[in-house]
Amino acid sequence: MNRVGIIGTGTMGCGIAHVASQIRCDVIFQNRKQESVEKGLARLKWGLEKLVSREKLTQAQCEGIVSRVRGVVSLEELKECDIVLESAPEDIDIKRELLETLSGIVSDRCIIATNTSSLSVTKMASFVSGPERFVGMHFFNPVPVMNLVEIVSGLRTSNQTVAAVSEFARALGKTPIEVSDLPGFVVNRVLFPMINEAAFALSEGVSDAEGIDACMKGGCNHPMGPLELADLVGLDVVCAILRSLHREYGNPRYAPCMEIVKRVEAGWLGRKSGRGFYDYGK
Repeated sequence: MNRVGIIGTGTMGCGIAHVASQIRCDVIFQNRKQESVEKGLARLKWGLEKLVSREKLTQAQCEGIVSRVRGVVSLEELKECDIVLESAPEDIDIKRELLETLSGIVSDRCIIATNTSSLSVTKMASFVSGPERFVGMHFFNPVPVMNLVEIVSGLRTSNQTVAAVSEFARALGKTPIEVSDLPGFVVNRVLFPMINEAAFALSEGVSDAEGIDACMKGGCNHPMGPLELADLVGLDVVCAILRSLHREYGNPRYAPCMEIVKRVEAGWLGRKSGRGFYDYGK
């Protein structure tokens, strides 16, 4: 797959653009707002320059990756892509409108993939012409570092599509694992209740945020504690995924803790806003 379209210029979109460009794909980086496109490109460049400063990349490699990523506003620019990965907000109505439009633009040979973390791939496939070419490719943040990609088949996804995106994931240096199209798939179904329980432990005074995270790192060998991880993911994202899981399964363990809800209401979304469970302004 030589030409890769990415819809969504946030953190996940930037990470996918990075790894795709790094294997010399031509990347079309799309957002409906020019300002968002420019911010996404700036975020991508900033992240790459950090890697250069740490001697993880050379300056020439950094410039090469940036040169192969082209920011656009119009979806029409994606018409020649071999694969398009959408990383739009986790809102089924937004994705419906986007996918219905996109499937009328790209060729019948183009694979359409979603980076959804909790929505039904089977349902989203019904929004596109040729649902057999629709598949889930769930990456993890930060994309350049995390090795796993969950490959999610809808009921009508073809074996050929699954094989093609699995091969593409391996080319990106990732480990593809096929999972069932059930809410949360594997990782989020297990991970987000843990984050939620850590927030409940905080609210009940079991320990402070630093203590809870230190316990999970020291006791379970996790590289990052659950509350640190929640701040990295974004508490708005955490809250939305928990609510989606709660809605789909009806299990109270997925209902977001008020320690998460209150912070979202206050605009304390984690690292991206400067404060979440931790204060990043200090």
